Parts: sequence; structure tokens; C-alpha cells
Amino acid sequence: MLRSIRSCRSVWAARASRLRLPAVAVGTAHFVRSASQLAHVKVPSSLANEPVKEFSFNHQKDWDLLRASITKFTDNGPLDIPLVIGGKRILDRPTFTQVNPAKHSQQLALHSAIAASKEAKAKWASMPWTDRAAVFLKAADLISTKYRYDMLAATMLGQGKNVYQAEIDSVAELADFFRYNVKYAEELYQEQPLESAPGVWNRAEYRPLEGFVYAVTPFNFTAIAGNLVGAPALMGNTVVWKPSATAVLSNYFLLSILEEAGLPAGVINFITGDPVQITDVVVNDPDFASLHFTGSTDVFKSLYGTIASNLAKDVYRDYPRVVGETGGKNFHLIHPSASVFHAALSTLRGAFEYQGQKCSATSRVYVAESVWPEFEAALTLAMDGITIGDTTDPSNLHDFMGPVIHEASYDKLAGVIEQAEKDPELTILK
Repeated sequence: MLRSIRSCRSVWAARASRLRLPAVAVGTAHFVRSASQLAHVKVPSSLANEPVKEFSFNHQKDWDLLRASITKFTDNGPLDIPLVIGGKRILDRPTFTQVNPAKHSQQLALHSAIAASKEAKAKWASMPWTDRAAVFLKAADLISTKYRYDMLAATMLGQGKNVYQAEIDSVAELADFFRYNVKYAEELYQEQPLESAPGVWNRAEYRPLEGFVYAVTPFNFTAIAGNLVGAPALMGNTVVWKPSATAVLSNYFLLSILEEAGLPAGVINFITGDPVQITDVVVNDPDFASLHFTGSTDVFKSLYGTIASNLAKDVYRDYPRVVGETGGKNFHLIHPSASVFHAALSTLRGAFEYQGQKCSATSRVYVAESVWPEFEAALTLAMDGITIGDTTDPSNLHDFMGPVIHEASYDKLAGVIEQAEKDPELTILK
């Protein structure tokens, strides 16, 4: 009979001074290895996709709760978003500016710095994986219940999404990532050698990487940001997280939720600032073990080249793993047998939802000549019904399109349109 077992305790205490975000509980999380964890503990088996709220005109309560969350953010601005390094909030650094894309004068002050993410590694990696899983399952529940409308408001205000795009991203997909990652991790850990020779017991031991993970996350999906840092952390890694400068509000709020769910200090370190300077330090560190990246093709190629060059120079202790997702040129092919009206609506949604700022956005359409007149008419008619406005205005939250992410993006798009209008070989549908 077991009378005692060595406890493994990791203490988290976060200080949120000067921060005026919607309140997220802070305190101390204790992780204790119990005797029951010597046996196989299964994670909850009842797993389903997070239901997406409709936000129809018949659901007034949802609208009221969302308006209250938006107002809670805007009435307390500007907000100081700190670095989070080893669980400590650091605000005494130079600032740069994030704006609500729809309100050019509203500023979110951001304090930036860079630090390493190594001290928490041993304790986090040695923690029973079910305890790590519990953090992300709890976070998924907090996102889908207690903080649902705050997550929507943070994503809408910082990234210019309408409520429908924010709902499927920052709540439904993000919660699904955290829950299903736990399911897939459990399946992975259970994969063991099928047979052993007589007198031999073969087993596979799954360990985190030898070093830290660098996660570079995009502006256009809060869920992807959460997944790029959450997946490696779940498997016992520690992470240096550089969020997009235009998504720090929702990303920092997400980190606060993870901390409330029990994430120990130092497991995920949140750093903002000049991306070139941050990256230069991180990818030249000998303990750099992996890149998790979503962003532009050019930036990814540059990072890949730097890592390859460092490998040739024997900079790293191990071979870094590189995981990258970049832009695409997705297309629709409209066959003569297609339902042309539905094809036109799907093309419009694919091209213009979230102002086309998705790697999955439709950027090319190939239409059979026999159905082109019908398709053109249907697409033009549908385009006439698009409404554009401030998607965070509490008095009008129903616009289909909002602002593009920043002024540079607007200028680029305006320049492309101007060039197209001057090209005699192009016809612009209006």
C-alpha cells in the first residue's frame, strides 16, 4: 500500500497592476501529483464542437452582453498591455501603438521587451500530462462561458472583425482547438509498440523538445494564435510568444484566461515590440528548439533561411523543428452544372468575409463561359447588398464588412484598385 508520494508543486502568482481589462481572476494554482495518477487517467470523453451563437435579431440577450463587453473595454482605454515574463507583468518599457481599425484616434499603448522562456521548463515538462490537459480544458470552458463576450469584444475592437467572424474564431474555434488537442494528445501518448521480445518490455516515451518554442502568431485569427502557443505547451514545452502588433488585446486577454485556468508562471511568455529585434535574439539562442509561425510568405522564408544558416554554423543544441503556414491563392471553379446563384454567394463570402484578410480567402474565380453572364449578374447583385461600417459600434453591430487591419493595408489595396482602373484589359465589377 502506498502511504505517501512525492508532491510536485508549481506555484503561479500573477500581478495585474495598472491593467484595466475585464477582470480575470488571479491567484495561486497548485499542481500536486496524486497516487491516482500512477494509473492511466482518461480525459473527459464527451467531446463536441463548441456551438456557434447565431446573434440573430431574436437573441437580444446576446447582443446586450456583447455591447456591455465592448463598452467595458472602450470606457477604460487606453489600455496598458504588459509583457508577461515568468508570470510577472512588466510595464516599464517603450510603447508603440495599436489602434481600433475603425477608430483612427483610439490608441492601445503597448509596452515591449524580450526575455527568455527556460526556467519553467523542468517543472512543466515533469507535470503529469493530465494536469497540463486540465489547464486547457478549463481555459476552453472559460472562453465559451464566463469570458465569451469579452473575447468577442477584444477580437472585434483590436482586429476589426464583425460579431459573426469573431464568434466562429475567438470562441468556437479556439475552444475546439484546446479541447481536441487534449483528445489527440491522449491518443498520441497511448501509441506504444505492439510487441516485445520475451523478457523485454518496449515502450515509447514522448518528451518535449530540448529547448523552447518561438510562436509568431497572426492578426487575423485569435484561435490560430491560441493554437500555436497552446499545442506545444500542452505537450510539455515552454513558449516565447510574439503576437501580431494588431492583435495584442485579444491575445493578452487569452493569456490571462490561461493563467486563471492554472497555467504556471513562465510556461508562456508574452513579448511585444519590434519583431525584427525580437526574432534576431530568439532564433540565435542556442536553446531555440522550434518555430511555430503563421504569417506572410516572405517573412517565413527569411526566418527559415536564418535557421538553416544557424544550423550550418552549429549554433543550436538540437535541430529546430519548423512549422509554418503562409498565404494562399485560393480559387473557385464554377462548373456548368453548378447552382450558379449559390456559387456566386459562396464566392462573395469567400472573398469578402473579414475584408478578405484570411489565408483561405477566395482570390481567383474560374467560371465556365456558358454560365458567366448568370454568374456575373448574381455576383454583382450580391455585392450591392454588402454593408460596410464600424463593426464595434454598439448601435450597429450588423455590418457585413469592417475596416482593414491598418492604414498600410488600406493604402496597398487602394493602390491596387487605382492600378486596375487604369488597365484597359481589366473590367472591375461594381
